[in-house]
Amino acid sequence: MEQRERIIQDLLGTRVHVEVDRPVGYLHGDILYPVNYGYIPGVIAGDGEAQDAYILGISEPLSSFDGRVIAAIRRRNDVEDKLVVAPEGMVFHQGQIGEAVRFQEQY
Repeated sequence: MEQRERIIQDLLGTRVHVEVDRPVGYLHGDILYPVNYGYIPGVIAGDGEAQDAYILGISEPLSSFDGRVIAAIRRRNDVEDKLVVAPEGMVFHQGQIGEAVRFQEQY
């Protein structure tokens, strides 16, 4: 099993801590972040950096967040997948997740 598969398998459904470096409303070039986005400290992704994660279900800007990994976004053209983290008990279906992260994943 390759590293990216192992990361997803090990973290899916678990509680994680996310450090947010691009909060809701953050402008990165011409991309405006409608969701909080950050990384999971101590988890190294396929690109050799900390594992990136989108946070869904929280509409105000955050600096950090503890929640449950509810999904993974597989990136066919990249060595790193993105994880999706949400508050405990909050559920999103695939279409909702896709729409929430489309601002970045469309590229």
